[in-house]
Amino acid sequence: MAVGKAGFHNRQDSPSGLKNGKLGCLPPFRPAAQPPKQPQPNTTSMRGSVVRNTSRNPHEVEVVGSNPTPASKNPRSNSPLTCPECGSISLYKDGIRYLNDGSQAQRFLCRNCGYRFSNGNGKSFKRSYVNTNNCQVCELDRGSKNLAAIETKTVAGEIGKTFDKATAKGLLLQYELWLQKEGYGENCRYVSCIRMLINSGTNLLNPDDVKAAIAKKKWKNGTKMQATYAYDALARMLNITWSMPTYKQEEILPFIPDEKELDALICGARSRRLAAYLQTLKETFADPSEALRLRWIDITENIVTINRPVKNHNPRQLQVSNKLLAMVNALPKDSQLIFPTTYNNMALCFYKVRRKIAQTQQNPRIMNISLGTFRHWGATMVYHQTRDILLVKKLLGHKKIENTMKYTQLIQFKDSEYDIATATTVEEAKTLLAAGFEQQPVPINGVVLFRKPKRFNC
Repeated sequence: MAVGKAGFHNRQDSPSGLKNGKLGCLPPFRPAAQPPKQPQPNTTSMRGSVVRNTSRNPHEVEVVGSNPTPASKNPRSNSPLTCPECGSISLYKDGIRYLNDGSQAQRFLCRNCGYRFSNGNGKSFKRSYVNTNNCQVCELDRGSKNLAAIETKTVAGEIGKTFDKATAKGLLLQYELWLQKEGYGENCRYVSCIRMLINSGTNLLNPDDVKAAIAKKKWKNGTKMQATYAYDALARMLNITWSMPTYKQEEILPFIPDEKELDALICGARSRRLAAYLQTLKETFADPSEALRLRWIDITENIVTINRPVKNHNPRQLQVSNKLLAMVNALPKDSQLIFPTTYNNMALCFYKVRRKIAQTQQNPRIMNISLGTFRHWGATMVYHQTRDILLVKKLLGHKKIENTMKYTQLIQFKDSEYDIATATTVEEAKTLLAAGFEQQPVPINGVVLFRKPKRFNC
């Protein structure tokens, strides 16, 4: 069999296809193997970069003359994402940003400096800088643009259409960090007020919408006033100009129950912790949040020290009964706090007990008792026993006497709730007056009558 020029079998040389007297199978036709392509010239253009062959291997090239994207700024690299403002890697996911072209971008919020930026999925990597001072939006590939030159508005208009839950969540977190930087206390309720406005569907970027939402709320004027102050702080953070509405807090005298009604709630508590907590409120006249902050080191014998007050109150020490010490010592000591729980959990348990006791005793007055009622009742009883308003101010931790004066007119004692004494001589009258008795104006048969409220039981 002849061999062709290309080194393949030539079918014309064996027309019969016989091999050794038998019919053989011809091999399939394959094209000749082409030699490897020669490399291109040493210098070519690749997206504005110069490709130079610097090695002996023609397939190895080097890209020079361009500035490749650093790994820290490339979302496809394995390096962690960092904040472009401070370089921190402690980031919150701040929802999804929906762009005008239909694409989506993951938004991030820096836990360190509050800087907010976005990361595009796939084609581009964008960072949006929300700055409350100069309102600039920074992008890596397009430079900086002023917010006034683009479609984003910060007061009203089209931004109201994009104020979704993700935006509200990120704004609330940024607001909380801003309050901490501005020196607001940890007990500040501004965040709660803003959260209530968000839950009601209020557009926080529109001041007129905020005004209308606060006006429609069935809140007391004091709560509305606090909500306006909370939004005023948010407006200062976002550089939003608005005219704050005026609300005046109304003065309402608190409800003062009988001591037996408070004791019924304490005895009806199924939890030992709740019973000890209510007894603490009754004897220390502490604010409900102050009682939750009590630690085991704050109790020395029968003295309770309130060292972490709330609402700008003064720290103070109070003497408690052995009954309260026994109830507190029966609790587990597995935490630094005596009551290691939150206010909402404790209030929820108290409301269940209150409803049950009111139904059992058929006494609707019990439904008006709150956790703060124990404090109001104690202040009223102390004043009517001692007639010393400064003592009441000291026990409550008030800094202004005006806040304490309302407890002088809250309760009217019945005749059976007084201790009665008589005096026929001057010495007896002095002794009774020193013991806290009050002289009655009209003597009977030369006998002067004295009385004072009975001591409440702890």
